[in-house]
Amino acid sequence: MRTEITYSPAFAMATLHLDEGESVRAEAGAMMAMTTNVDIATSTQGGVLKGLRRSVLGGESFFMNTFTSKGSNENIVVAPALPGDIITWPIGDTPVYLQSGSYLASSGSVDIDSKWGGAKTFFSKEGLFMLKCSGVGDLVVSSYGAIRTLDLAAGEQYVVDTGHMVGWQEGVGYAVRKAGNWKSTMLGGEGFIVELTGPGRAYIQTRSPESFIDWLAPKLPGNRS
Repeated sequence: MRTEITYSPAFAMATLHLDEGESVRAEAGAMMAMTTNVDIATSTQGGVLKGLRRSVLGGESFFMNTFTSKGSNENIVVAPALPGDIITWPIGDTPVYLQSGSYLASSGSVDIDSKWGGAKTFFSKEGLFMLKCSGVGDLVVSSYGAIRTLDLAAGEQYVVDTGHMVGWQEGVGYAVRKAGNWKSTMLGGEGFIVELTGPGRAYIQTRSPESFIDWLAPKLPGNRS
C-alpha cells in the first residue's frame, strides 16, 4: 500500500494505492471515492466480540470495510469526519495506541483491537479504553486540526491536554492527572492532562473535539436561553 496525502493540514484526504490482490481496511464511512476495480467486504474483523469491544469500548465502528484491489493500479480515497490532518504511521515490532476517532485505515496485515487503559485513564476524555494497533504495516491516522510529532528521549516528559492526544507508541509512559488543584481543574478550563514519558513517539492534534462540542452546544436550537 502506498499512501498519498493531499490538502493537509486543514482538510486532508488520503489516496491509498494498491497493487493487484492487495487489501486495506478502513473505518466504516471513511471511503470518499475509489476506482471501479475494487471489491468491498464488510465484517466485524475478528468476530462479534471483537467488533463489540472496538465499538462499545474503543469508540470505533462495530463493522470495518476491507477493500481488495482486482487490478494493478487501483486506489481508494479516505477522509475523516472532522477537518484536519492525516499521517501515515508505519508499525512493526512496537504496537501503537490511538485515541477514539483517530483511526482511519490500515494495511490488511494490521490488527485493530481495544485495550484496557488501566485506572490511570479513568479521568481521561479518551475513557478507559483505547485502540491497540499491532502487526506489520501502515496505519493511516487522522486528527482534528494539524498534527504535531513528539519524539521523546528516554526519561523526557511532556504534558498534553487529554483532548489533544492522537496516539503513542507502546513504551511511552501515559499518566493522567489534574492540571492543578481541584479548583483549577474544575474552574480553570484545563481539566485533566496526560503526562507522557519517553522513550518513543507520540502525536498530538492542534484542536480538541470536546472543546468544539462545548463551544457549539450552547448555540444549538433549544439550548439558547
